[in-house]
Amino acid sequence: MTNDDRKSVGRRNVLKGAGLAGLAGLAGCVGTGDPSSDSTATQASGGSTDAGGSTTTTAAQAAMAQSAEVWGWDVAAKALNLLDEPYEEANGGDVSINQIGRSDLKDKFKSTLLSGSGAPAASMMESVDAASWVDTGGLRDISGWLDEAGIKGDFVSGKWGPLEKDGGTYALPWDIGPVGTFYRRDVMDEYGIDVESVETWDQYIEEGKKLPEDQYLLNLPSNDYDGLWRMMFRQIGGQPFTQNGAVNIASDKSLQVARILKRIRDSGVANDLASWSSSWFTAFGDGTTASLTAGAWMEGTLKAELGDTSGNWGVFKPPAVESGGSRATNWGGSNLTIPAQVSEEKAKRAWDYMAYALGREESQLTMYREYGLFPALETTYESEAYDDPHAFLDGQPAGRMFAEIAPNIKPYRYTIDTPEVTKAINTHFRDMMAGDKTPKEAVDAAASQVADRTGRDLA
Repeated sequence: MTNDDRKSVGRRNVLKGAGLAGLAGLAGCVGTGDPSSDSTATQASGGSTDAGGSTTTTAAQAAMAQSAEVWGWDVAAKALNLLDEPYEEANGGDVSINQIGRSDLKDKFKSTLLSGSGAPAASMMESVDAASWVDTGGLRDISGWLDEAGIKGDFVSGKWGPLEKDGGTYALPWDIGPVGTFYRRDVMDEYGIDVESVETWDQYIEEGKKLPEDQYLLNLPSNDYDGLWRMMFRQIGGQPFTQNGAVNIASDKSLQVARILKRIRDSGVANDLASWSSSWFTAFGDGTTASLTAGAWMEGTLKAELGDTSGNWGVFKPPAVESGGSRATNWGGSNLTIPAQVSEEKAKRAWDYMAYALGREESQLTMYREYGLFPALETTYESEAYDDPHAFLDGQPAGRMFAEIAPNIKPYRYTIDTPEVTKAINTHFRDMMAGDKTPKEAVDAAASQVADRTGRDLA
């Protein structure tokens, strides 16, 4: 263990006991009963200890807003609500969680960053959006508070890339999305499909052919081809941009993924309902769509939307692109961020809540247990919580599978031009699925579109 590791672990133990109350400047901190721990906690909060051993607090530490509003969507907002009262009891203040629809929140929050007014004290930010949101200049650099807390090394390293720019850090990691294939146990059992025997996508397609015509193995939503492509592309180590910034989505690996997606479409085992639509959820609810591949967070969404199907689900590692290939990849994942426009007092309260919610193992595991949000806090991965049976998944201890996948997820290069990749893949893959383009023509056209619209070279 390095000196930095020892420092991180020491701080983490103090923070778990203190609820991170001192990190953003509360007057005093909760002691652990150990004089050395009290001293460490005082140092973490920026306070000082006089010759008599009593703690003094600066005016800057005490200047924290009484209230703060945090924006979030879906089960993520509900998960934050689990920590609202415990935080207030431990640290004071009044934190309100405002649940807003995902697309509405993204549009509304980015507009506040660009306009410089109307933003909450803190908000969710998906990693896929991070580079473009950081580029607005509207987010606060939290690197000073992060260094003071000593918790950066507790998070999976792959989360930080899109959250950083020019030496600054603009969000605190929340969850990641280690991918699994969620499936209806009852449907698979009825038609003799053994998911445990599946290793590759080609094998899964063959298994899906056992289903009758009105029954689909999975869904290929035309509004989210880019999500499926990115998930598989990352799984085999693909990068949308090279290190020098060239567009790399016409690569051999990208073409390999495009061909698999086209095989799924041509095989007839997939329907094409728009993701997150009412009909999409209905199909999973009545079993006419038998599986979906998504991040670990999907369990919480399915529980919230389709609670009456509890016990009929299971999950297995996502199929490999080729035999012997990796079965570890990521889909989604969020962070909490503070707008630069909010006052210093509001920002301190927001940071205090963020550190309590995301920097403590207890808080992250609470959100995981209730809503399946898989922590980016790597120090939780040895927790027995991941061995707990999941009633929704018929008692399967799925957390251990995801904890095994998480450290093997390959990094992925998000940039301010990631939205252009999303648009291009969706546009040209629709043509591919309709038979108007071959997979090679689709990835070539997508790459050219991104290069034309961004001024980047083609790899």
